[in-house]
Amino acid sequence: EGLIEIFIQAGAVVEYPTCGPCIGGHLGVLGPNEICISSSNRNFKGRMGHPTSQTYLASSATVAASAIEGKITPPPKINMKS
Repeated sequence: EGLIEIFIQAGAVVEYPTCGPCIGGHLGVLGPNEICISSSNRNFKGRMGHPTSQTYLASSATVAASAIEGKITPPPKINMKS
């Protein structure tokens, strides 16, 4: 579908599923004053990197929509047929 290309063009950083970034110990660690939206399950000051970085927790759909838009954005409504 070309979704990865859309995310990368919007500035997203796509990593392998791992606990590295969420504990501030591997690729994707935030630098000073960087901002992240994540679908991880918890957050506290400095958890994903520098103490001045900001992490917002959201659903996977919200994270995907935000990656496409380049800012925190609610996911579009999904029309499902019954």
